[in-house]
Amino acid sequence: MRLTEFWHRMEHHLGSTYARSWARDQVLAELGNRTPQQALDAGVEAKAVWRAVWQALELPPSER
Repeated sequence: MRLTEFWHRMEHHLGSTYARSWARDQVLAELGNRTPQQALDAGVEAKAVWRAVWQALELPPSER
């Protein structure tokens, strides 16, 4: 997954403004107690970050 796809999915589910804020503020245990933005900045693959976000938001399997 490319970063553009990651952000597209985030904005689709959280809105264009809230998606970036949520990614900067929400700490996820699945990402080593980092925020999605911190994980991306550290080089974690966007697909892995999306899986953690998907789980945290309790999205349906079709959105995985």
